[in-house]
Amino acid sequence: MAKTIKITDEGLKKLQEELEYLKTVGRTEIAEKIKVARGYGDLSENSEYDEAKNEQAKIEARIVELEAMLNNVEIISDVKGAAKTVIVGVCVKVRELKTEKEFEYRIVGSTETDPRNGMISDECPVGKALLGKKAGEIAVVEAPSGEIKLEVLNISR
Repeated sequence: MAKTIKITDEGLKKLQEELEYLKTVGRTEIAEKIKVARGYGDLSENSEYDEAKNEQAKIEARIVELEAMLNNVEIISDVKGAAKTVIVGVCVKVRELKTEKEFEYRIVGSTETDPRNGMISDECPVGKALLGKKAGEIAVVEAPSGEIKLEVLNISR
C-alpha cells in the first residue's frame, strides 16, 4: 500500500499543474528534440539523441511519480480559528533556548517542504518534535550535534 501524502490545497494545485505541464508541454518539447536529434544521422554515436532520450525518461518517471502521489493524497484542511497545538498546516514561532534565536516555520507535508521559505515537513526532525506542542512548551530535537531545545512561542494559522 502506498504512503499517504499530506498536502495543502495550494500544494495539490502545484502538483496538478506540474503534471499537466509535463504531459502536454514537456512531452511535446522532448518529442521535438528527439525528432531534431534523429536528423543528425547515425543514432549509435549521436549524443544529442542520447541526451534527449534521457530527458524523456526523466519526464516520464516524474509523470509516474506525480500520478502515484496524487492518487494517495490527504488534503490538509485550513485551520479555522486559533490553533492550540502544533499540527500540519499551522505557522509556529519558536525560540532556540541555547542561542535565543527565534524562527518561524509553517508545518507542511513532505511534498511542499521549502526550508528557505520557512516551510518544514511534519516528517523532518524539527517538524516531528513540534507536532502536538502548545505555546510555552519545549520541543526537543535530536540532531547529530546533540539535542536542540525549542520553546514554542506562538501558533497561528
